[in-house]
Amino acid sequence: MGGFIKMPRLARLAAAATLLLVIQPVASFADRTGTRARSVYVPVYSHVYTGNKALPVNLATTLSIRNTDLKNRITIDSADYYNSEGKLMRRMLGRALSLGPLASTSIFIKEKDTTGGFGASFLVRWHATGEVNTPIIECLMIGAYSGLGISFVSPGQEIR
Repeated sequence: MGGFIKMPRLARLAAAATLLLVIQPVASFADRTGTRARSVYVPVYSHVYTGNKALPVNLATTLSIRNTDLKNRITIDSADYYNSEGKLMRRMLGRALSLGPLASTSIFIKEKDTTGGFGASFLVRWHATGEVNTPIIECLMIGAYSGLGISFVSPGQEIR
């Protein structure tokens, strides 16, 4: 039974609890200056495959950025579009964009634009002064092929 170490039940529970503490996200994101700045990776699919012949179905993509804070503004510093190889394809914002409380914005990529490939992504950088609710950043992909409608949402993931 290679690879497994026999441990008493209490020791296994303690090890599991320690592991959970290590991988839990930090609750407060404010640094010493009071500014909260984060980067969010958002998977994008410019196309998906269907059928036995793996026929590509192009998808339109909408990146949605929503300020969930009731009182405070956030600033979107950048929203960059990368292809499957991790190459920057284009910077989607010409300048920083301020979102008021409960405000949102979106960025659209046309269905015919397949430059990102199957493994495309957005990297969104944002900041706020002081503590704020984490914004919701996600992509909605929609496409149609031969009477088949496809739509799904891809949530963003905070990265360091």
